[in-house]
Order: sequence, then structure tokens, then C-alpha cells
Amino acid sequence: LLACSCGPGPPRVGAAPLLAATYVLDDTNGLGREFDGIGAVSGGGATSRLLVNYQEPYRSEILDYLFKPNFGASLHILKVEIGGDAQSTDGTEPSHMHYENDENYFRGYEWWLMKEAKKRNPKIKLIGLPWAFPGWIGRGEDWPYDYPDITAYYIISWILGAKQYHDLDIDYIGIWNERAFSSKYIKLLRYTLDKHGLEQVRIIASDNLWEPISFVMMIDSELHEVVDVIGAHYPGTKTVENAILTGKKLWSSEDYSTFNNDVGAGCWARILNQNYVNGNMTATIAWNLVASYYEELPFGRCALMTAQEPWSGHYKVESPIWITAHTTQFTQPGWSYLQVDGHLEGGGSFVALTDGLGNLTIIIETMSHNHSKCIRPPLPNFNVIPQRATFYLRGSFSMVKTLQVWHSRLDFESGNSSLFQKLHPLQVWRGRFSLDLNVDEVYTLTTLKTGWKCGYPEPPPPQPFPSIYNDDFNIRNPPFSEAPNFADQTGVFEYFVNASDPGDHVFTLRQVVVQRPITWVSDADQTISVIGNFKWVNMTVTCDIYIEKPRDGGVFIAGRVDNGGIYVRESKGVFFWVFADGTYRVTADLAGKEILMKGLAGVRDNAWHTLTLNIQGNSASGLLNGYPLWENVTVSKPGNGWAALGTRSFEFAQFDNFHIE
Repeated sequence: LLACSCGPGPPRVGAAPLLAATYVLDDTNGLGREFDGIGAVSGGGATSRLLVNYQEPYRSEILDYLFKPNFGASLHILKVEIGGDAQSTDGTEPSHMHYENDENYFRGYEWWLMKEAKKRNPKIKLIGLPWAFPGWIGRGEDWPYDYPDITAYYIISWILGAKQYHDLDIDYIGIWNERAFSSKYIKLLRYTLDKHGLEQVRIIASDNLWEPISFVMMIDSELHEVVDVIGAHYPGTKTVENAILTGKKLWSSEDYSTFNNDVGAGCWARILNQNYVNGNMTATIAWNLVASYYEELPFGRCALMTAQEPWSGHYKVESPIWITAHTTQFTQPGWSYLQVDGHLEGGGSFVALTDGLGNLTIIIETMSHNHSKCIRPPLPNFNVIPQRATFYLRGSFSMVKTLQVWHSRLDFESGNSSLFQKLHPLQVWRGRFSLDLNVDEVYTLTTLKTGWKCGYPEPPPPQPFPSIYNDDFNIRNPPFSEAPNFADQTGVFEYFVNASDPGDHVFTLRQVVVQRPITWVSDADQTISVIGNFKWVNMTVTCDIYIEKPRDGGVFIAGRVDNGGIYVRESKGVFFWVFADGTYRVTADLAGKEILMKGLAGVRDNAWHTLTLNIQGNSASGLLNGYPLWENVTVSKPGNGWAALGTRSFEFAQFDNFHIE
């Protein structure tokens, strides 16, 4: 009576009989929670930085793998950072309001990314969440809740700008990523949303732990009324009683964050199922969408796929993309989970979802402990063994005769994983079928015939960053606000038109953050943007510089810069500074504490000068306007790193004719 098993079963030579267990899928007594989708985060921060600089057709191919329905990851949700001019993990993202009287809805790349996602999937849900805020919001305090009306106005401006300038409807808005929430602010945000006709925008809180938000919602009925979704980060597939008692939707609103090899795929497969099975979570959102930032920044390649070489066109569709497809290609937000335990007897889990119109999708995962560890939290031990699972389909599924089968097997022995392969359809006999499950597998069994694994031709092979690189920033109508390949780590560097300049420096790159933001991590006290190949040892960096701040203004160019992201304050390298007071310095660190050489340069503010930094082996030298200013400075550590430019403080300054060799 057993239906044929699907796919290669475990070897049976002299083996003990498989553990066998039965599971019943029945909708007679109603359904479980409504499914809200699978998504990913761009931002938090600057994780999509290099993506925008890809040439076609590669850029569109990458976007198709992420967003195009029934193609690759087919994501249901895109969550983006509302840029706050501050470091938010792998860089800074620009705010739509650098200053109080400033509004610009064309900065950065998240607007573009949301439009590209919507172009491919008009039904994709959009979420905005701030990690940091421009300094003016705090009126000098490093805190966004002292003037909640200003913060609410700032966030609502972003939502209205998305609609007005890009025709984007934001579906959900968050509070402050992984930081404190203010009940007063959340209530005011809801009131302000409604006042501006944004009743349809739902609120997620608090993008941190389950508590204290769940507890506070239980004792504050007004807060309970205005929060639509409780979003927790890295919940380890578990929730808490208070969260369930609120009766609200529960989401893992940031999860995964794991290196995107097959162990990362195993982590993702396990939590996509078990966040619901163990924790009643109806959406899971991966940090991050695509690794489009220099790999040596923090959490390199902790994304669903990798696209960190716009100069070569190389990108890689990593295994987590196809693990995502097992769920996203056969479900939609608005479907419902079936009420079923979901734990497999031999370890692993399954979920079953329906559209309520007779369609059924079952996703099974048998990830072993060591092959599915996520970056956090620590994973308690468990065992998974080969097993035979027999499913009985009851209720409105009792008439199902055939299920389409999609299969992945993560192979950690040979490295030859089989990803998202279509197998022969499975015949359901009298409402029942059996499946032999091995370890580290994912199956999707579905009544839908829409699944599709396609691909583009192999992209170009990887290449290092060009060893000779120039940018004169001479672009009249740039498609993006930032120059290609520069990765801002504190401050924001934007294309600038110098209307008053006689001609040589009309188009420049300008640092525009002039007040320390309300930070998410410890931004540096200096601004800095890095570029190039982290493995570079010997280099010459040349750049025209323009100090705008009189008296104590200053700028630098640098090489062998060894740190960025959340560790930017610790950056070491060789830094060549000139100051508005006419002095210069050479330091071994961004903080400027480790002075290797200092003296008079005669540089002044509001005039253009050319700096050249030459690093060869253990020796560095510097030129000002083509003439030697200092030489034979001994440099020991670090031995390699990026090139960089930046300013002494949060101050206006301009850069032009950047050249690396």
C-alpha cells in the first residue's frame, strides 16, 4: 500500500529498519495562523552598496534571482534601512534629511532597489526601519525620543516621499533597530500616520527581543492597539508566552546573518520551518539580501547571495537562494499554515500551508545540528536520523491525487550539493503517501505546478579591484548620489556641483554630514570612505582636496586601511592629513593618536590642493601639490588594506580627481 518513495532513499544494505512515523494534515477544524511571507533586509547597513554599480545585464540578473516570482528566491518581503547618515554595520546610508530644512528623496540606493523589486513583483511587501537618525532630530542629544513629534515627522516624510517621488507604497514601518522603544513615540507615530492618510501602513515593534515589548503591550491597551506585528531578532526559533498572549502577528523580523555556504543554507532551511513550528512566527526576514559590500567588512558574505564585484560583473547565486525558493515559489502571503505539530519523529520539521482554495504545499527539512548552525543564538544539541514519513491528507485535501516534488540535498562530504531539483511527481493513494527522508535534505511537496529553476549564463569570472583606478566625479546627472565603489564608513560622501568654481572643480565629491548623528554603533569622530582591494600593500593615492571649514577643518587621504563597519573607530593604516591652520600630520590610525610625522604644510581652507600618498614596503612619503612634503616615514602595521579619504570631523569638505595605482 505504500506509494513509491521519492528521490534516493537511504541505502538499505543490512541497515536497521527506518524509523517510521505518520502525520495527519487536516483542515476540517480550521486553519493555523496566516502566513506573511519570507523576505530579506537591504541595509543595516550599506549591504547593497556595490550592487548599483554593476553593468547590465548582470545587475538585472542579480535582481531577478532575488525578486522575480518563480525564478529564484522569489522574495515576498523587502525590508530597507531608512538611512540615518550613520554607521549601521557595513557602512553608512544617507538620510533623506541631512539637515532640518533639507529633503531629498533620491539619495542612496534603497529607493531604486524597492522600485526594482516592485517592477518584478508588484505584490512584494515593503518595510522601512531606521538604524540611526541625523543629529538634528535629537537637538544635540544622542536620543530620538526627546522630541517624538520631530522623529515621527521625519519618518512620515520618508513614507510620503516614497509615494510622491517613486510611487512606492510602504506596507510596514519599524521603530528603531535593536534599540530602546518609546511607547509614547509609537502611539504618536500611529496618530501621525493616520493624520496623513497612511492608515494602511502597519507598525512593527520593536525589532529587538520579544521582551519588554510584549509585556508592555499586555499592560498598555493603547500600545496594544497600535502595534500590528511583534518583530523579534534572532529568536532561535522560539517565542515567549507574553508575545503569544498579545494575539498579534509574530515575526522573526531579522534572522540568519550567516555565511552563505551550505551551512548557511542549512541554518536558513531549518529556521524557515522551525520559526513557525517552534515559535508561531509567520514571517522570517534574512539579514541580508545580497552581499554587495567589501567582503573584509564585518559579516562578509552573510547574505542570500553574493555580488561584491561590480568592476568584473562576477556574482554568485549561493545555496540559500534555492533554499528560499522551496518556500517562496509555492506559497504567498495570505496563505494559512495548517494546524499540525510539525516536528518529525526522527528529527527535523515540516510545515504545511494552503491558499484555502484546495492548494497544499508541504515543506520538510531534516537539517542536522552541525550543518545548520546560524551565527546566533547558540544552537542546543539535537539529533536527526534517516526516517520514513507517512502523511495522511484529510479534509479538503483528501481528494489530492498528485504532488509535485522539489528536492535539495546539502552534501557536506563531497561538496556536491543538489539544489532545488524537480523530481518525479508523487502519487497520493487513498489520501496517503510515504517519503524516505535522509539527513540534510529539503523537500517541497505541492499541488502547484508553477515552480521553476532557471538561470542565466555564468557571469564573468572574478577579478580583483583594478590596480589603476581614477574618478574625476565629472558627471552632470548621476544616476545615484554616491560615486561608484566608495564605501562610506562614517559620514556621507556625495556628488556635488560647485556652481561658483571657475571650471577645474565644478563636479566634486563632498562630505555632507556636519553634525554627529544619533548613532547605532560607535561611529568614528572623523568621516571616512574606503575603496579598493583590501589585499593592497604598495600603493600611490592622489587626490585634490578642498577644506571648507576655517581654522580647525582638515582632510586626509589614506592607504592600508584595515577596518570599517562597526569597527571603524579602530581603523589603522597610513593617514596623511592637512589642516586649515597650515599644518600636516601623518598618523597610523584614523583617530589621529599615533603620530608618525608632523609639520607645516602651508595649506589653507577654501583653496584646492593636491595630496599624494606613496606607500612602498615599510616606508611612506607624501607630496603636496606635486612637491615632496615628507618622506621615509617608517610604517609597520597594518601590512595591507583599502585606500580611503575623509575629514577631521563632521565638516564639509570636497575631493576631486581621485587616483590610485
